[in-house]
Amino acid sequence: MTHPVAQQWFHRRSFSDGVTMLWEPHAHPSTRCNIWHIAGRDRDLLFDTGMGVMPLAPEIAKLSGRPVLCFGSHSHFDHVGGHHEFPERLMHAAEAEIMARPDRDNMIIEGWVRTDTFDALPYRDFAPERYTVQAAPITRPVDDGDVIDLGDRVFEVLHLPGHSPGSCGVLERATGLFFSGDVILDGKLLDDLYHSVPEDFVESMERIRELPVTTVHAGHHKSFGRDRMCEIAEDYIKGRRRAGCPAEHGS
Repeated sequence: MTHPVAQQWFHRRSFSDGVTMLWEPHAHPSTRCNIWHIAGRDRDLLFDTGMGVMPLAPEIAKLSGRPVLCFGSHSHFDHVGGHHEFPERLMHAAEAEIMARPDRDNMIIEGWVRTDTFDALPYRDFAPERYTVQAAPITRPVDDGDVIDLGDRVFEVLHLPGHSPGSCGVLERATGLFFSGDVILDGKLLDDLYHSVPEDFVESMERIRELPVTTVHAGHHKSFGRDRMCEIAEDYIKGRRRAGCPAEHGS
């Protein structure tokens, strides 16, 4: 199968509250995560970085000249591929070994990145079967309850394991904005990976139901409100929305 080379790799969309979403439209929905940029007064928060097949830092520089705190929701390839481009990297310590020594297995690349993952290539001679993620060791480990201060806005780190051991979201209580990664999204939830724990996922969903959220900006698919969040969480707790085929999920 021969693909053309994409003329533009990243697309972006502006939301209210200083939030911008970037994504990689030429990758399959299962492997293109939502990359979130949140503007602050003194520094910005970058929540996840996509696959890393094309440089992300120049795209972020177009949005702001402020320092960037790069936060990883979890260590799967489609969320941390561009982490190595940013000097300040925040993530839960449970995924430190993966970030320091990534490979095609511990990053969940095998079976997910294939020729049919793309409808256009990031550059000529790109070979999906050789795709890897560069090491990007965590520079600032975070844990539940830690605070990320952007100068004029504050985000609370929420450790919500299940999808992976170190899965985290961040919540801005002043606005109710919740950046959830793959902990909760409007699709089936992937809980059958090598380090997924469904029992932990249930506990995280029980916690999520109680959060003072107005909008969920998830790791894949569209954003949604609190009512939908509670519905999805309840469905998972009751045994629905469990793992299915990779094509239906984000990783």
